[in-house]
Amino acid sequence: MIRSIVVILAVILAIVGASSAFIVTETEYALKFQLGRIIRSDFEPGIHFKVPFINNVRKFDRRLLTLDTPPEKMLTSEQKFVAVDSFVKWRITDVSNFYTATQGNERVALSRLDSIVKDRVRNQIAARTLVQMISEQRVSTMQDIAREANIAAAELGIEVVDVRIKAIELPDDVRESVHRRMAADRQKEANLYRFEGRESAERIRANADREVQVLLAEAEREGQTIRGAGDALSTEIYANAYGQDEEFFAFYRSLQAYSVSFGHGNDVMVLDPSSSFFDYFGSGNARD
Repeated sequence: MIRSIVVILAVILAIVGASSAFIVTETEYALKFQLGRIIRSDFEPGIHFKVPFINNVRKFDRRLLTLDTPPEKMLTSEQKFVAVDSFVKWRITDVSNFYTATQGNERVALSRLDSIVKDRVRNQIAARTLVQMISEQRVSTMQDIAREANIAAAELGIEVVDVRIKAIELPDDVRESVHRRMAADRQKEANLYRFEGRESAERIRANADREVQVLLAEAEREGQTIRGAGDALSTEIYANAYGQDEEFFAFYRSLQAYSVSFGHGNDVMVLDPSSSFFDYFGSGNARD
C-alpha cells in the first residue's frame, strides 16, 4: 500500500515538475501569464520555470513572416482599374503589445495587417498614373507603402519590413490602350534619335567636305609654289646655258625647229627665203 502511494506521489511530482518547466527557442517569443494577466515577456532562449495551474505560457514566432493575399482591383489617378498582387514581409517586435491588440490570434493580426497594407497600396496607386506604376517609380511607391504601413502597424506590435508589388494586371481594353501609348512614346523617341542621327551625319559630312576642300586648296597652292619654283629654276638653267654660248644655243634651237617643221615628207611651208628661219638651213654658214 505504502509502495503504491509512493509511486503515485512520484508520478504526481514528475507531472508537476514537467509542467513547471518550459523551453524557449531562438525563433520564439514567450509570454508568461498569471491568472490571465501578462507578468513577463522578456524570456531569453533556454529553459524557464513557472508555477503550475497558476502560470501559463504562450509562444509566438519571432521570425520574418509573409502575408500573401489574392490580387485586388484598385483605381489609378486616371480612374482606370488595375488588379494589384502584393505581399508583405513582417515580424513581431513587441510581443506584449501584439497579444493585447489581437488577443494572441494570428488570424486577427493578419486581417488587420492586410487592411493596413491594402489601404496604403490603394492610396499610393490612386495618387499615380498607370504609366508611373509600371515605370521606375514602382520602387519608390513600394518604399512609401512600406513606410506608411509600418507606422500604422506599430500599434499592433508589428514591424512591416517590406511590401512588394508582384504584378499589376490590366483589363484587356486598358492593356491595349497602354500598349498603344507606350508604342507611340517609343516611336517618338526613335524618331528623335533618327533625327539627331541624321543631323549628326550631315554635320560630319559637311565638316569632312570642308576639310577636303581645305586640303585640296592647300595642295594646289603648294603645287603651284613647287611648279613656280621649278619653272624659275628651269628658266635660270636655260638662261645660264644660253649665256655660255649664244651662237650654239641659237643653232641648237634652229635644229629643233627644223626637226619639228620637216619631220614629215608631205609638209609644205611658204616662207620668205630671207627669213631668219633659214639662217642655218643649206648655207652652211652661221647667221651674222
